[in-house]
Amino acid sequence: MIYTHSPETSRTSTFRSSGLKELSDTVPTQNVVDFDVCTLSFEGHIERILQWASDGLSKVVCVANVHMLMEGHWHTDFAAVLDKADMITPDGMPLAWMVRLLKLSNQDRVAGMDILTGLCERSKHQPVSLFFLGSQPKTLSRIRSRINAQYPNVRIAGMVSPPFRAMTSDEDRAIIEQINNSKAGIVLVSFGCPKQERWMYYHKGKVNAVMIGLGGAFSVFAGEVRWAPRFVRNLGLEWLYRLVQEPRRLSRRYISTIPPFLYLALKQVVAGNR
Repeated sequence: MIYTHSPETSRTSTFRSSGLKELSDTVPTQNVVDFDVCTLSFEGHIERILQWASDGLSKVVCVANVHMLMEGHWHTDFAAVLDKADMITPDGMPLAWMVRLLKLSNQDRVAGMDILTGLCERSKHQPVSLFFLGSQPKTLSRIRSRINAQYPNVRIAGMVSPPFRAMTSDEDRAIIEQINNSKAGIVLVSFGCPKQERWMYYHKGKVNAVMIGLGGAFSVFAGEVRWAPRFVRNLGLEWLYRLVQEPRRLSRRYISTIPPFLYLALKQVVAGNR
C-alpha cells in the first residue's frame, strides 16, 4: 500500500472561531462549515498556482465541492487532509455562495475544469508544464490530442495511468521519480475524491510540484463527458445536469450530502460565524 490512515470516524463541527485566516504564502480564506476555502478571484487562484509552480514548490490544491467537505466533516482523518491543504478552491456553487454570504464579497467559482483550461490558456503568455496522473490511457490520449491542437505552448511533462489497485511501494517510488525527473511544475491528479486528496497529502514534500486534484475534469476535458452549459453552471445547477447524466452513481451521493451540508451551512449563518 502507498499509505495508511486512521479509521474513519465522524467529525464534530465546532466552527473555528478564527473564521478568516491566511494560508501559506498569504492566501486569504473563509471558513465554510469548518474548512478554510480560498477567497481569491479565479485569476488569483491561477496566478498563485503558477507562482508556486515557478518557484518549484511542493503544494496541495484541493478542488472542493459539497461532497468533499462532507467527507471531511464525517471522517476525521480526511478532515486532517483538507486542513493541511495549501489551497481549497470553491468548486461547487454552494461553497462560492457561502463565501459571498459570509464574507460579503463576489466570490468566483473555481472549478476543476476551469482550472485546467485556465492553466492551458495561460500557456500563451508564460511557460506551463503539466503532468497528468490518473484516468485511463484512452482518456489521457484524448487529452494530449486536444492540448496539442488547442494549446501547443503547453508542455506535457508526462502522462501516467496507474493501476486501480493499491500501488506497491516500488510502483509509487517509480511514479514519484518519473514526475520529479520530468521537471513538471504542476501535477494534475485524477483518482477521484477522497483518494486523490489522500494521495496528494501523503506525497507533499516528495513530489516537487504543485499537485491539484481534478477528479472528473479529465473525462470532461477529453470530451468523454458533457460539460454543463455555462448558464447552467452559473445558476448553480450543474449538480442537476450531472444527475440526469449519471443518476445511479450520483443520486445516493447527493441525497446523503446535500441536506446535511445545508443544515451545517444554515447553522453557521445563524451563528454569525465569519
